[in-house]
Amino acid sequence: MKICICGGGNLGHVVAGFVAAQGKHDVRILTQRPERWSEDLVIEAPNQTTYSGHLSGIFSDAKQAISDAEIVLLCLPGFAIRNTLLQIKDFLKPDAAVGTVVSSTGFFFQAIELLPKEQTLFGFQRVPFISRVIEYGHRASLLGFKDSLNLAIEHSDNPEQLRDVLADMLQTPIQLLANHYEASLSNSNPLLHPSRLYSLWKDWEEGIVYSRIPLFYEEWTDEAAQLYIDMDQELQTLLEHLPVRKGSIPTVLDYYESTDATSLSNKLRSIEAFKGIKSPMQEVEGGYIPDFKSRYFTEDFPYGLAVVHKLAQEKNIDTPTIEKVLNWGMKMLK
Repeated sequence: MKICICGGGNLGHVVAGFVAAQGKHDVRILTQRPERWSEDLVIEAPNQTTYSGHLSGIFSDAKQAISDAEIVLLCLPGFAIRNTLLQIKDFLKPDAAVGTVVSSTGFFFQAIELLPKEQTLFGFQRVPFISRVIEYGHRASLLGFKDSLNLAIEHSDNPEQLRDVLADMLQTPIQLLANHYEASLSNSNPLLHPSRLYSLWKDWEEGIVYSRIPLFYEEWTDEAAQLYIDMDQELQTLLEHLPVRKGSIPTVLDYYESTDATSLSNKLRSIEAFKGIKSPMQEVEGGYIPDFKSRYFTEDFPYGLAVVHKLAQEKNIDTPTIEKVLNWGMKMLK
């Protein structure tokens, strides 16, 4: 397959390197910084496994990267999706499949609006890998695999075939979802990150400086866990009014095999792949303040939680916890 990965972030590195390392696909990158990339990408995985992949091309020009691609996979934050779709739309093959590595970025809503109505679209419910860049354009770390993935496909005559191709690419079993709502309305990052951010800094204001950077997951609190549970309950109420199958988006308590806020906190603190991840902060004179330019803010509030809130408003569903957390996050983002 001729595969174009759009985006040079953590997931873009790992997906491109992992797929290219299989040696059976033509993998190229569309990035704003092609000069910083090597054609040979090294991915470090658990148990001292290393994947070395050769990229067939690294482009900043959409026409060069896209025009013969059969699969176009966006590994991008929510704020970059609209501009990228506009950048590539005129060069897409009619039979190309365009997708996103995670759907809670508002991808489907924007792609349905902007791309031809017959263009095949796909999106994963959750990211396939936990990823970190080590050396930009050269080396990245694959911190964790998923046992299986859930995928939504729209506008395809043969969704099972596309599912099988993607499962082979990512070397992971994939289950098909009924529609894009089941992938777009995740209770993963769009609820997970804001609940922790709100509990950390709801009282922050100009002039407050902190002496240290807390670990985002290893110091997770029961307050953040309860917020997460409450927002998820509001999401689950919304799902009852949308064409999604019951249980297709499991509750956070079910997903994390927990029973209450305390057990959920303990679970999140213990996940090996989450260890060492710091809260998003920037250094200033005298200490640290929240980093409102972090993707935890710029993606998960306006392109994650806001989509849930908007749909709930359209269905006249009351979401007081989501509204409280969303309003705070948008205020911090100004």
